[in-house]
Amino acid sequence: MKEEFQARMLRIHFGEADKWQGKPLHEAIFAKCQELGIAGVTIYRGIEGYGTSTRIHYASRWTLSKDAPMMVSIVDTEEQIRTLIPHLDAMVHEGLMATSPVEVIRYSRDPSATP
Repeated sequence: MKEEFQARMLRIHFGEADKWQGKPLHEAIFAKCQELGIAGVTIYRGIEGYGTSTRIHYASRWTLSKDAPMMVSIVDTEEQIRTLIPHLDAMVHEGLMATSPVEVIRYSRDPSATP
């Protein structure tokens, strides 16, 4: 089954070493999204990047560094994204959030179809 609709995408960029209440920030954001019933969340671990601090974040198997760039990508309705942002304001101490309108095409199994 195919559905098409308008939604909002939120991307949050930060470092892998960032924490929220003693737990990795990406795990805390993921848990909050689940709690709020957010439609879709994907977490990416990058190879190299930098942000406003210009401190380079990188992932390397040759060093002991555990501060790779991270990005959490979230897609849901504008209302759900607006509900999430105040929680993120408290959780993200250094990073970048960007939102944009998106056109969603969602494919799902037809519930009447036999598997």
